[in-house]
Amino acid sequence: MFSIFESEETKRLKSHIVNLGALAKIDGHIDAAEMEHIISIGERKGLRPQDVRALLADSGSVKPTMPNNDLDRFDQIYDLVEMMLADGIVDDSEMDFCIDLAMKMGFRKAVVGVLVKKITTGVKDGLTRQEIKQEAIDFLELQ
Repeated sequence: MFSIFESEETKRLKSHIVNLGALAKIDGHIDAAEMEHIISIGERKGLRPQDVRALLADSGSVKPTMPNNDLDRFDQIYDLVEMMLADGIVDDSEMDFCIDLAMKMGFRKAVVGVLVKKITTGVKDGLTRQEIKQEAIDFLELQ
């Protein structure tokens, strides 16, 4: 699946997939829509579906690795919010998970809730990822 000597990018990708799985499992299981969503994100990043499933099955062996630039941070938070919305039910523990992870990635507490809300609203309103990203960048630049 991965080489013995992993790049930092590979470590961040594995960590991201595991974080998506952890968010999906908050309600006790990963449903089919959530699994499809995680697999599609993995495929977009160059992983095969079986690699994604293997990562989720052995998530305890993956060391958390955070993104090292703002665009990657935004992309990971965006994916997490999309994951949270995948089953159509958003509960407080999922929202708390997203907010906590955003703070661990370096977003200031004062803007995390607004950022997650902007992404959530944008996804529900049918905006493209790029449109939501631009709105978030504009908001963050004002902070």
